[in-house]
Amino acid sequence: MKNFELSVLDLAPVKQGSTIQQALHESMDLAQFVENLGYTRYWLAEHHNFEGIASSATSVLIGYIASGTQKIRVGSGGVMLPNHSSLVIAEQFGTLETLYPGRIDLGVGRAPGTDGYTAKALGRNPMTINEQFPRQIVELQRYFSSKNSDALVRAIPGEGCDIPIYILGSSTDSAWLAADLGLPYAFAAHFAPEMMESAFKIYHEHYQPSEKFPKPYTIACVNGMAADTDEEAERISSTLYITFLNLIRNVREPYSPPVDDMDAIWNPAEKAHLLQKLKYSFKGSKGSVQQQMTDFQERFQVDELMVASHIFDHEARKKSYEIIREAADALNQK
Repeated sequence: MKNFELSVLDLAPVKQGSTIQQALHESMDLAQFVENLGYTRYWLAEHHNFEGIASSATSVLIGYIASGTQKIRVGSGGVMLPNHSSLVIAEQFGTLETLYPGRIDLGVGRAPGTDGYTAKALGRNPMTINEQFPRQIVELQRYFSSKNSDALVRAIPGEGCDIPIYILGSSTDSAWLAADLGLPYAFAAHFAPEMMESAFKIYHEHYQPSEKFPKPYTIACVNGMAADTDEEAERISSTLYITFLNLIRNVREPYSPPVDDMDAIWNPAEKAHLLQKLKYSFKGSKGSVQQQMTDFQERFQVDELMVASHIFDHEARKKSYEIIREAADALNQK
């Protein structure tokens, strides 16, 4: 079984009875905690118009997290590129890389990260997304290149910065693009597991080596809820279930505390749908999580696991990442 790196995906969750400021402070505390545990990178996801998510100004939050950490890589998982000008993103991440050299990642996706009304407010044109997204990635590469110094439009800061670009996806479309451009590929298995196997197969079979990435590199984002016992892990997982259930029901509210009986909240159809969508969730005690990781890695052989942990209590969330780290270390040492 292939050894793998371990990283964190954070949405800066805003909880019921708490504040956005507290959510951002907890993200900093978590980043410092997982840095000490040896996690590879800490990514923040761009979302808009969600009461329970405070990571909308992703570049700003990356700077905040990088300022309070020392060695962990910090980046976007991702910036939804069609929401922005390529030049502005190049300048923002060029500034971040200048301030925190060798620690900044730029993960990019094409989805809006929000609803249709908000996507329109962001200035997206759905008719041009499929053409615009690949073009913007090439534009970013050009802006970051030192060879762009004679161009009429330059990214300053940004030009000459060594900022790795990662392509995010939840279907096979971005797998083709990542393979064609010779870039690392991160799949959103934490909410869209259905096409991951096909996407990774396409990516590996069609990968075109690039100067920065001569070999393909895959990241699978999964959910992780670990605790001392399987029973406690199941209980704290109810926050994740309720969060996704609210998305289905178009209920926008801060994260909910855990409950003892989800069957009193969801109906059988909702339960079946959600458990399918959340099938790649490492949940349970250390032993249970370790076995789930083993089964997953034997099948997918990814280079990196990125864990999103939707847990209401901050200390329980930190403990979950500690248990997951221990489980991963045990596997990588075999």
